[in-house]
Amino acid sequence: MKKENCAVFPGSFDPITLGHKDVICRAIPLFDKIYVAIGDNIEKKYMFPIEKRLEWLQIVFKNCPSIEVAKFDGLTIDFCNKHHINFILRGLRTSADFEFERQIAQINKQLNQKIETIFLLTHPTYTSLNSSIVREIISYNGDISNFVPAEIIDDLLLTYKNIY
Repeated sequence: MKKENCAVFPGSFDPITLGHKDVICRAIPLFDKIYVAIGDNIEKKYMFPIEKRLEWLQIVFKNCPSIEVAKFDGLTIDFCNKHHINFILRGLRTSADFEFERQIAQINKQLNQKIETIFLLTHPTYTSLNSSIVREIISYNGDISNFVPAEIIDDLLLTYKNIY
């Protein structure tokens, strides 16, 4: 039996952006299965509750049978070990992203020699996009339609209004 090539795309997805979605969707042909996993860091303050972020990921990827949405506590490498994942997938927007991600990839390699980190360049349209910018636009009642998946915009804005 052929061993599955599984990857994880970890993140906080607070909220998911079109940049995240683009990298994940472009990676689908490369792997048998991709876990889109929310790391829950208790030291980080999030705009949206983890339950909503999980729900939005499930909505965005509901028609992608090779994608599984999950959450995890602790190290990404531990999630990989638990789920027999052999690749960590990361998107790169800038050289600063590369330097940051390279350091993490090298530490992960020391923690588990069998796990490789795969980098995909972000589509040029999304090079300046990140969740922090989207959160700021939301907080000023700006239009986020060019930045987040259309299928979650209404619920995302309603959730924001109910929290803030």
